[in-house]
This record gives sequence, structure tokens and C-alpha cells, in this order.
Amino acid sequence: MLGGMPVFEAIAQRFYDLMDEDPAYAELRAMHAADLSPMRESLPQFLAGWAGGPRDWFEAHPDRCMMSIHKPFRITASAADQWAGAMQRAIADVAPEPKRIADAMGEILADLCAAMAVRPPQNPVTS
Repeated sequence: MLGGMPVFEAIAQRFYDLMDEDPAYAELRAMHAADLSPMRESLPQFLAGWAGGPRDWFEAHPDRCMMSIHKPFRITASAADQWAGAMQRAIADVAPEPKRIADAMGEILADLCAAMAVRPPQNPVTS
């Protein structure tokens, strides 16, 4: 519905360009390897399969999901916010149609990212 792999490739390229170039995403950028090439190739495949297109990424990684891939990283709330902001900005800059579907994709991905953020331990209830 959003334009297929070319749109997901454009979103991923814009996302990683923002992460590389905009200081607003410095904490997020610092969490990643110097070479973003593997992620620039992987993210569009993930997005396409996640959005209902070709499932190549999922078939290549049957035992992995986004949560398990990111589990080793300490993702702070601010880093999660940076990821979500960069992704929503990339989607807006690419401007796929229909806009309501593109906006919904950005919101759902932001929720997924927020779920990966490390939460401070809650105080146990004491008697």
C-alpha cells in the first residue's frame, strides 16, 4: 500500500542519514557501529516484511525478532525517543501515500521502540 521496497529503502536511507548527520540523534548514533551499511540493507527488508510485503528478512532470521536482536543493548527512554523521532521524520520526509497508513506505521514503530526501552526498577510493595 505504501509503495513497496523502494519506499522502505528510501525510509531506511533517510533514517540512517538523519542518525548520522543530525546531533539530535547523537545518543542513538553512539549505540551503533561505525559502519551502518549492514543495517541500511537490513532495515528495508524488515520493514517490507513487517508491513505485509516479501518476508525475506523473516525467512532469513526465523529465530530472531526485533526484541531479541536489541536485548543486549541498554536502550534508554531518550534513545528510544530518538529512534522513534528519526523514524517518524524519515517517513514524513519520504512522504509515502496514503499518508494515514504511513503515519500509522510510524506510530506503531514508535510504540515497538518504546517497549524496548529500559525501565527503572519499580519499588516493591512493602508491608
